[in-house]
Amino acid sequence: MSVVTTAAVAPGFDRDLPRHVSLRQTWRDSMIMARRSLVKMRRTPEQLIDVTLQPIIFTVMFTYIFGGAIAGDVQSYLPLFIPGILVQTVLTGASAAGTNLREDMDKGVFDRFKSLPIARIAPLSGALTGDLVRYLIAGVITFVMAFVMGYRPEGGLFGVTMTMLLVMACAWALSWIFALVGVSMKSARGVQGIAFLILFPLTFLSSAFVPTETMPGWLQAFVKVNPVTHIISAARDLCNYGTFGTDGWLALGGAALVIAIFAPLTVRKYRTHT
Repeated sequence: MSVVTTAAVAPGFDRDLPRHVSLRQTWRDSMIMARRSLVKMRRTPEQLIDVTLQPIIFTVMFTYIFGGAIAGDVQSYLPLFIPGILVQTVLTGASAAGTNLREDMDKGVFDRFKSLPIARIAPLSGALTGDLVRYLIAGVITFVMAFVMGYRPEGGLFGVTMTMLLVMACAWALSWIFALVGVSMKSARGVQGIAFLILFPLTFLSSAFVPTETMPGWLQAFVKVNPVTHIISAARDLCNYGTFGTDGWLALGGAALVIAIFAPLTVRKYRTHT
């Protein structure tokens, strides 16, 4: 009579899981997690408050506060302002990615994901991909409010569509930075504080609200190298002229660089510190 013994495996230990996952499976797992994010969004619609109310409040408020002082009248200010507020609104929505991840981790949801035979990046990339719906909602509401106030982009439907795609792609890339903050911090409140410190100077110290020529020289130097400025300039070119130039390529190149750096760092941090 022979006895077969099996070594006990600690919960969550993934010794028997494949170490390398194909791109096809990674895509499939990420889409499943993105679907989970959308279901969660549908069941907790209060998560959409920031991307539904903020575009309305900010677009109306800043237009009528700054329009006359900067451009002389509201109609002249809209071509400068609308692309800028669009970028700020969508990037603000992206900053919530880290907070949402931290809240899920605090509930123990991601501990379960780590024990499943899925791509290690899927819980993160899926959650961030699901947030694209939030960015789309914010962008559509911003353009609707702009149209109501009289903004008519010369780039037409093509320019508006390409602007939305560009801004959403850049927001998705930057959301990896906030995701890294989310998996690194110990509380959702801490994530919110760090996200604010990252986002506030990038959006307000840019060309979003005023022409850069009106700024002091030392501030212009920062604004010109600010990556958000390139996104805004590319959005203005697409909306107002229907063109895609150097700023657009710089925005896409910067987005690709951010993903290449922060996506691996976020996955590594998630695997070792959650």
